[in-house]
Amino acid sequence: MRDGSNGTKYDGSTPPTFPFAAVVGSDDLALALVLTAVSPEVGGVLVRGEKGTAKSTMVRGLAAVLPRQQVVAGCRFGCGPGEGAGCPDGPHDHAAEADTRHARLVELPIGATEDRVVGSLDLERALGRGETAYQPGLLAAANRGILYVDEVNLLHDHLVDLLLDAAAMGRNTVERDGVSVSHAARIVLVGTMNPEEGELRPQLLDRFGLTVEVAAPRDPALRAEVVRRRLAFDADPAGFVARFTSEQEALRTRIAAARDRLRSVALTDEMLHRIAVVCAGFEVDGLRADIVTARAAVAHAAWSGRSTVTRADVRAAARLALPHRRRRNPFDSPGLDEDLLDQLLGDDEPDPDPEPEDREPEERETGERETEPEGEDRSPEPAPQREGEGQPERAPEPQRAQDGQDGRHDQQAEPSEQETETAPDTSPSGAVASGVSAADEPYRAKLLRAKGVGQGDPGRRSAALTSTGRRVGSTSAPTGPVHLPATIRAAATRSTAAGRLRVLPGDLRRSVLQGRESNLVLLCVDASGSMAARRRMEAVKSAVLSLLLDAYQRRDKVGLVTFRGAGAALTLPPTGSVDIAARRLRDLPHGGRTPLAEGLETAYDTLRVERLRDPNRRALLVVVTDGRATSGPDALARAGRVAAQLRHEGVEAVVLDCESGRFRMGLAARLAEQLGAEHLPVGELAASAIVGAARAVSGRAA
Repeated sequence: MRDGSNGTKYDGSTPPTFPFAAVVGSDDLALALVLTAVSPEVGGVLVRGEKGTAKSTMVRGLAAVLPRQQVVAGCRFGCGPGEGAGCPDGPHDHAAEADTRHARLVELPIGATEDRVVGSLDLERALGRGETAYQPGLLAAANRGILYVDEVNLLHDHLVDLLLDAAAMGRNTVERDGVSVSHAARIVLVGTMNPEEGELRPQLLDRFGLTVEVAAPRDPALRAEVVRRRLAFDADPAGFVARFTSEQEALRTRIAAARDRLRSVALTDEMLHRIAVVCAGFEVDGLRADIVTARAAVAHAAWSGRSTVTRADVRAAARLALPHRRRRNPFDSPGLDEDLLDQLLGDDEPDPDPEPEDREPEERETGERETEPEGEDRSPEPAPQREGEGQPERAPEPQRAQDGQDGRHDQQAEPSEQETETAPDTSPSGAVASGVSAADEPYRAKLLRAKGVGQGDPGRRSAALTSTGRRVGSTSAPTGPVHLPATIRAAATRSTAAGRLRVLPGDLRRSVLQGRESNLVLLCVDASGSMAARRRMEAVKSAVLSLLLDAYQRRDKVGLVTFRGAGAALTLPPTGSVDIAARRLRDLPHGGRTPLAEGLETAYDTLRVERLRDPNRRALLVVVTDGRATSGPDALARAGRVAAQLRHEGVEAVVLDCESGRFRMGLAARLAEQLGAEHLPVGELAASAIVGAARAVSGRAA
């Protein structure tokens, strides 16, 4: 746990914190953090972005600009005088002795247990004195402060759900181990994540009040200023912090004033109707978006010094509350069409006369900016363009103009398999860049599993021995839940004398539980010219997208190997982010010869490295091909030798056969035999096709 009680001034007794007011190029993030600090009921902030974009720096800096607090002396839950109603250490009257402190920043480790988060039975008092007492957890420590979860996407889902419940309700209720306690948990919840390392489930995304997409600025002048300030801070932390003392104090004062003004801000029926129109227009699910947008708009009005919510407040709130709620599946890019937002908001009403504090919320440095060195450009720097803002991201479609308005290939212009295979190589990789085919809609895919029983991380795919699940046996291992019947049997087998059964430590047996594990799904996709014929590539991309969607739902890691032309490439190293894999797939060009052996070799090398990194995670290789091999001498024989090597190494594999047409060569089935893999025609991947076939068989039998 980190206590972020250090203030704006640096006295050398605690590690320095980079000043919140000194961060540049992250205006949306600064606004979102300020709004949830003004009104924690907004529900917290999720910060998504690439590494090195000051996500953690800004969150840690926020604690230093929150208003100072009065805390009742000896209260383990950080209550203020007169706020102890329902406090386990209360009640506290207004005359209670209190200390003054800065707001706390409590960091939640990724490996934290539920007991550590919500609190649990105080074992010292229970074992030493025989008393049932409650030991507060991190939620109690963060009350009236900030609870920060770095890499929140790597936290267990049930812990994320628990944190979001506490943030929304403002209380933490514990009913376990003979303890029944409820205490205040009025926290500013902030989670940061890098989408490349995996996504949060949509249900959890929706629970975060606000979401911000951050990216490094592209403007050279702004990037230079970021580096300049960081170097100045590293060289002289105390001096750098002192330069921003007035800005930090002004921010603290303004946040306190906004909190005081919050309850008096009026949300008129007209503005509430506009919020409903906006949320309905963007087709968000449920009503949480409407509630969060209304709360954020009120907080924005209070922050801006207004007593009534205006159109500008609703617009600012919608930009932060809606983008992550528009996603219909993991492959949808978060973002908001701001032109549509303005259209839904309608005509602007005349703004009220600006009050002294009514200025652009992006200007975090209230008061005068720091003096710039002479000769530097003082002109306002353009805000950096962030991914996800404006129009939603679309996959590039360079061939759409040639394919017709409906996105389908012109039948007369479609190349034959022979033409696409034998066309001259013109690209740097030796492949013919024949275009990028759009994918059909994904569908529910057949469940592909690894054989046997593994011991990997909990998931929803293959059978494995896990910490939860159904009991399948017992063991004398020192850890795990007790298997009572097996323990009694062991004691009875040992005891031969008549009388009462005695259970000794050596008789203790633990349960062996079997559940499901997550796997590494490595997709090896043929992108050669033969895939361009008869719309095969559209079907292939649709099948692979369906497999990616299935991997997302089952919490798998995914990787993507593609081969075409003269070689193969690891297009996406194994990752937990299936949406990145989907974007790479949509942009995948096709053309040239078929280097099947090279594709299998790249897959083999990738699996070998991943096995060293995570020995317990079993891999499932999915080869998507028609089985042809046309690149290099003796191409089919070389592919067969690599397939035999994969089989010898015990790699679980599935061959997804993309061959179509009346006359088929059966090469994919032959490859599946060489791999010792399941052979699955692409048309049978959909679960609906399997159900339909089963129904047809049942109908014939009847």
